[in-house]
Amino acid sequence: MSESRVPTFGPEELRAVQLSRMRSSLRSAYESVPHYRAAFDAAGVTPDDLRSLDDLARFPFTTKADLRENYPFGMFAVPRERVNRIHASSGTTGRPTVVGYTKADLDTWAELMARSIEAAGGRAGDIVHVAYGYGLFTGGLGAHYGAERLGCTVVPVSGGMTERQVQLITDFRPRIFMGTPSYFLAILDEMAAEGIDPRSTSLEIGIFGAEPWTEQMRVEVESRTNIRAVDIYGLSEVMGPGVSQEASTTQDGLHIWEDHFYPEVVDPFTDEVLPDGEEGELVLTSLTKEAMPVCRYRTRDLTRLLPGTAYPPFRRMAKVTGRSDDMMSVRGVNVFPSQIEEQILRIDALTPHYLCVLTRPGRMDELTIRVERRVDVDHVTAAEAGRLLESRIKHTVGVTVKAEVLHPHDLERSMGKAKRIDDQRHLRDQ
Repeated sequence: MSESRVPTFGPEELRAVQLSRMRSSLRSAYESVPHYRAAFDAAGVTPDDLRSLDDLARFPFTTKADLRENYPFGMFAVPRERVNRIHASSGTTGRPTVVGYTKADLDTWAELMARSIEAAGGRAGDIVHVAYGYGLFTGGLGAHYGAERLGCTVVPVSGGMTERQVQLITDFRPRIFMGTPSYFLAILDEMAAEGIDPRSTSLEIGIFGAEPWTEQMRVEVESRTNIRAVDIYGLSEVMGPGVSQEASTTQDGLHIWEDHFYPEVVDPFTDEVLPDGEEGELVLTSLTKEAMPVCRYRTRDLTRLLPGTAYPPFRRMAKVTGRSDDMMSVRGVNVFPSQIEEQILRIDALTPHYLCVLTRPGRMDELTIRVERRVDVDHVTAAEAGRLLESRIKHTVGVTVKAEVLHPHDLERSMGKAKRIDDQRHLRDQ
């Protein structure tokens, strides 16, 4: 068996590597990026003030707004001519966030993705079906070059054309699927419509990311297939997919590749750094990026840090439970889509296809859960399932909702990240 791509560090050795790389990264940001020089000066710190890893807490956060304010290339720490590739967010809520990569950055990214796929159970020679979107989104190309680096055969399908996805899975017989879990469920639905048993396919590993998903979603996927479902995490502002990866041997959270990314968890309201084990907002500092180093980037993803298991001393991050900016406040109760999904997947008559609709018909907010019933469920059973869902959400989440159980395929399918919230409260004021 070939040697693992995951490096072996002792705890002290890893901390020494992190401190050395962090000092270099902060110095590059301070000396080459006007935004960081101004931000560090305003906070009264310089890279020389980083004498231990704990000193990072003295440095300012970076937010998505900072990236947008420096659109398009203001956050680059190298001349634009040294940037080999550019990725960007969709920009649906404002200017896109632009990220750049040098040749060395792309090499690092490919290696970390190869490391991640290997940790998920992939090996050289596997056929990998990539259903993440290609283009400016980092998912498709990140998975693609990582799989190639590992020595796999890549099928670059991208998202969409679900019938063709099924055909290629059937004909090419890939061992690994990479895409969003919500889109994979749409593919499974298409297989069922075509009379194909998902258990009869060649798929053995599903590497799912780009959206939060629950343990109940894992059970749903694994019960319908012969797949071992594992989580992958990343974000374009920090690199793309491959920041952390769940090991197929343990399936107990995602190991953060801490030789390249330093994690913190902070209280999203007080900004206080929290001890390992407490839930809060994940903050990441890049340690090896050349084109666009980031200092304390606020991901808005909610998680907690745990000791390493499959790959110590790399710490794990628990499955992302939601985003601080996706939190719904309904009559004073904070609600995350993941809490709703957890209850939906506990009811056999319902599918994981759902949408949380927020309205304000009077003075009070109302939350309606639109969810599809399974194909073999009749109207009476569906109505009972809706009432059960309302009851379970009331007792577990603490908010009153209305459940609207729909026919199969009534909800629009997403080819990428699933849309879970439709906030219509502003429409009443227009």
